[in-house]
Amino acid sequence: MSTLSQAGKLESDVVTAQPSRVLIADDQPSILDALEFLLAPEGYLIEKVRSPVAVISALQSGSFDALLVDLNYTRDTTSGKEGLDLLTQIKALDSHVPVIVMTAWANVEVAVEAMRRGARDFIQKPWDNARLLTILRTQIELYHAVRRAQHLEAENQMLRGDGLPELIATAPAMQPVLSTIRRIGPSDANVLITGEHGTGKEVVAQMLHALSSRASHSLVAVNTGALPEGTFESELFGHVKGAFTDARTERIGRFELADGGTLFLDEIANVPLRQQAKLLRVLETGEMERVGSSKTRRVNVRVLSATNADLRSEAQQGRFREDLLFRLNTVEIHLPPLRERREDIPLLAAHFLNRYATRYRKAMEGIDPAAVQVMMQYHWPGNVRELDHTIERAVLMARGLKIESSDLGLNQSRVSAQTLEDMSLESVEGILIRKALARCNGNVSQAAEALGLSRGALYRRMEKYGI
Repeated sequence: MSTLSQAGKLESDVVTAQPSRVLIADDQPSILDALEFLLAPEGYLIEKVRSPVAVISALQSGSFDALLVDLNYTRDTTSGKEGLDLLTQIKALDSHVPVIVMTAWANVEVAVEAMRRGARDFIQKPWDNARLLTILRTQIELYHAVRRAQHLEAENQMLRGDGLPELIATAPAMQPVLSTIRRIGPSDANVLITGEHGTGKEVVAQMLHALSSRASHSLVAVNTGALPEGTFESELFGHVKGAFTDARTERIGRFELADGGTLFLDEIANVPLRQQAKLLRVLETGEMERVGSSKTRRVNVRVLSATNADLRSEAQQGRFREDLLFRLNTVEIHLPPLRERREDIPLLAAHFLNRYATRYRKAMEGIDPAAVQVMMQYHWPGNVRELDHTIERAVLMARGLKIESSDLGLNQSRVSAQTLEDMSLESVEGILIRKALARCNGNVSQAAEALGLSRGALYRRMEKYGI
């Protein structure tokens, strides 16, 4: 864990050492140029945009230390509504970044509403240069101080393990993952967690939630791959009594259950294309309706999602909405497969051994070195989840005080015809599924296609056999 401490110090140094990035939004090029002329000599890195859409696009593709945002973008408009709506969208993407709003119209009501929606300060055009520079410098310093405090608290929590799930990760391949978790855990950013099946994506989601300000609220997990299309909306958004034939009572959906907390959407690539638009709407606006109801409800949810599919490729082939992908992966965390982090295998195995020895009340002294060597050489198509199940089975099968190589059941690369005759249909099916996953390097989509199954059907069988 010393790596975390060093990374935290380095990041804090970077926060203060690097020039601050400021995004300026105004529909008038002369205003943009004047602000750049004022701020650039002060050492700020400036990015200029001319519309609310461009602001959101810039935030989704990069990070900023402060935003100077106009409240009006349409000619002859003075209401400030465009800017206020934009402010709401900005805060949904990043609730901490300081936003300073600008307007040429001295409207106290608009200023109050802007502050209510999260603006840090309010500047009237034409501005006073000294006042603008003071406000900007003060807000950026406060922002950096808050970020350093969040990073320190996240690091301390990870070091203490306060309420956090176990994430054993000492391998070099896992250090970028730990660093990213620590940096973005305290934020409200939506995160897309990618990696092969069984790499620990749900554990990462649990850590992100535990490190956030939402930790006192619920983390609601949904396996979207296991949801039939007919019940998708009801599961996520709920329904009212009588909405359809089997709706005998009112039901609260997962979004409402997660209100104020975090929603974890596992296997997000399996969401039907028709349902993706409805999911996008609630992510963009925070608004939804239960099935059968016209009453709009607002929810405040941080969304973490996970998949083992290549969503960019899925989007290019028209199977996944590109705008939904942009909304989901404000930050992406990729988990390497177990075969690329073999240094963690002995520690993971020891962790699982302690867990199952306690659960099954068996006195175990450890794992035989030969068994450890077998595990280090094995390919692990099912990744950490397969290792978990392997150790559980080994604890149950072990005759002595140590797990031996024969207890692991990893040496048999093929099953003889005679053995097949003695096995049940379910046992054979489980072996075939494991073999298909191994051939496809853990890619569930490819394995399902090779087996002649749908992704959903394969997931249900994998759950059944503990794969």
